[in-house]
Amino acid sequence: MLMVKYTSEFSDGSAEVELRLKLGGLDIRSPRDISVDTNDTSLAIRVLRPGAPITLIETNPLFDRIKSSETIWYIDDDELVVNCKKQDPDLKWPDIMESWESLAAGSSQLLQGTSIYLVGDSTEINQKVAQELATGLGYTPLSTKELLETYTNQTVDSWLLAEGSDSVAEAESAVLESISSHARAVVATLGGQHGASGRANKWQHLYAGFTVWLSQTEALDEDSAKEETHKSVKDGTISYTNADVVVKLQGWDPAYAKSVAQACLSALKQLILSDKKLPGKKSLYIRLGCRGDWPNVKPPGWDPSSEGNTTLGTR
Repeated sequence: MLMVKYTSEFSDGSAEVELRLKLGGLDIRSPRDISVDTNDTSLAIRVLRPGAPITLIETNPLFDRIKSSETIWYIDDDELVVNCKKQDPDLKWPDIMESWESLAAGSSQLLQGTSIYLVGDSTEINQKVAQELATGLGYTPLSTKELLETYTNQTVDSWLLAEGSDSVAEAESAVLESISSHARAVVATLGGQHGASGRANKWQHLYAGFTVWLSQTEALDEDSAKEETHKSVKDGTISYTNADVVVKLQGWDPAYAKSVAQACLSALKQLILSDKKLPGKKSLYIRLGCRGDWPNVKPPGWDPSSEGNTTLGTR
């Protein structure tokens, strides 16, 4: 099957999206020469040729779900026009396909300024991915490692040797508290058990934003990776399971930081579309003082000490 480059125009008309493809030079004589296949998450357009169909576009996934049974297409002069009904008319599509560019452009309407916190065992991975996310979203990149080292004028490694991991985790927790009210930031946290995110009782201010667990795995396929995550959540032995979403990494290469960042935005998009009140709920949690009562935010005046701190940071 051949793939050819095509010229296209995309538009979002609220209830539906429209894609126009130029057909010049393809010798299309009737609609029977065209195949348009859709399901709720994908679109494939091909020019039918004996033995070797030509693929004009194949998107999987689409930016969001469509009502595939209501897809309409027709030929208008030298253009193929495909009209798809959106399942969620309130979601603005930047493009027909989910990609790094469309996710970066479309995430602002979903996040509504809510910050993102990256947690996991590797400080380096957290930092690299945070930088890519911040660049794509137009957010401020922050690194708790850099903030700690600038403030104390010593490296985290030397601090660990001198005072131990408890001291470092406590200091990072204080940094997280100081930036918890910041909007439009991507925060890379310390990796490993010496960081605040590695301790379930230090998540009070991490809940101020959307948390993404960058989890390294040896799983060989997606199903195994999901099973691994479900087991971690069920066991409750890893504090990172408090995160809003999980992105699994098989190995690590800094060159793929943007691909990991794209996976983060895709996961966050799915999360927020499943509950569009989440950004507002995060904002309320901050306004009430980040008291640790996430996800069941208590009314104003609630005193965390009245229920015991052991309940905080658990889900």
